[in-house]
Amino acid sequence: MSDRAEKLLTIRHNVSRTAHIVLDDGICKSCGQQACLYFCPAGCFSLVDREVKFQYEGCLECGTCRVMCAHNALKWDYPQGGYGVSVRLG
Repeated sequence: MSDRAEKLLTIRHNVSRTAHIVLDDGICKSCGQQACLYFCPAGCFSLVDREVKFQYEGCLECGTCRVMCAHNALKWDYPQGGYGVSVRLG
């Protein structure tokens, strides 16, 4: 197993029913770059029928998508208290 895979196994997700990242579909449709498809380390973005889709459940909360989206198509917050990513130590 690679070091990256081992590190990902230490991450626990407590998924909220409320998405902490929301895409503005109108802005996404006009984006020709779609950098989010390539830069998200968790692979949360995908292209389905030529539309960008986001699944927040596996998000690592790193903020890469927020930085890389040149069109500000994301409403990005941390998950509400008690939800999101935590790392198991040991």
